[in-house]
Amino acid sequence: MSKTILIIEDNPEVRENLAEILELSNYNTLMAQDGKEGVELALKHKPDLILCDVMMPELDGFGVLHILSKKPATADVPFIFLTAKAEKSDMRKGMNLGADDYITKPFDDVELLDAIEVRLQKSERLRKSFEKNSEGLTSFINEARGYKALRELSEAHDTVAYHKKDLIFSEGAYPRYLYFVRKGKVKLFKTNDYGKEFILSIYKEGEFFGHIELLKEEPYAASASALEPTELTRVPKEDFFRLLYSNKDVSAQLIKILADNVIEQEEQLIQLAYNSIRKRVAEALLLLKERYVGEEGGGPISILRDDLAGLVGTAKESVIRTLTDFRKEGLIDIDKGRITILNEEKLRNMPN
Repeated sequence: MSKTILIIEDNPEVRENLAEILELSNYNTLMAQDGKEGVELALKHKPDLILCDVMMPELDGFGVLHILSKKPATADVPFIFLTAKAEKSDMRKGMNLGADDYITKPFDDVELLDAIEVRLQKSERLRKSFEKNSEGLTSFINEARGYKALRELSEAHDTVAYHKKDLIFSEGAYPRYLYFVRKGKVKLFKTNDYGKEFILSIYKEGEFFGHIELLKEEPYAASASALEPTELTRVPKEDFFRLLYSNKDVSAQLIKILADNVIEQEEQLIQLAYNSIRKRVAEALLLLKERYVGEEGGGPISILRDDLAGLVGTAKESVIRTLTDFRKEGLIDIDKGRITILNEEKLRNMPN
């Protein structure tokens, strides 16, 4: 499939010449005669790459880059400046704003096409949805290492084994690592003054956690422990920030990976505020089925009633009573403490 390149250039001859060169090289083109129109086209069509003149009326190239880099839809689109000015100060300003390359006019056709191809290839690699496993983490880091700014990224990512109930970090401790679950399950929880736990999240194989406090540079707001025998890869804080800040493509991809659990946490808090205990227990069981067994899998769920109560946000006794009711209604089966879901549809449509 042909890539689409947006040309933002106020000189009509240069604009048409660029379009002709690119179309002969099998690229699709969009054209804008000023920065304002260029921003509108970029947001509407999300091109694969943007070629943008620096000196333009209405809105100059620096303004275009500044706006598009703040928009989620265009933040990761490769951006190449075209300018007749070759002063180092202009080049530095463009790169500081996040430009991927800088080509001076008049330019050589081969030089232009080579620059475009290189940027598209790098962008394509970084946009891949790497598999969420240890190989995926390595692939992501190796891809990032291809950038000059990330060449010194550490290759030492140690793996630590935890027994069931082992504490990984405690509330109030200062963060040193980004954690990646290679095997097992981890619960993130808070404990009140009476020793009662509330489980904020459960992380399974292939997920990251601990990033929020790293980004805020604040102590942990909750504790984490292993729900079962677990192996974690620990990425040192320094490496995490290199990945995040050294390149805009890297940061965009990493943020997408790390943000997977944010919506889940927000929905969980809403459910706690408005849903009945029956509905919350039903939703907790469905969540655990996905986390423990897999969306297409079957089989029982093994979880301590204290942990289930912490996930639901109520007393253990209330959870036990509700599970007993569900069993009598034929929604679940319980054998030696392990829960098997028998009627997922009714649990999913549990009235509030």
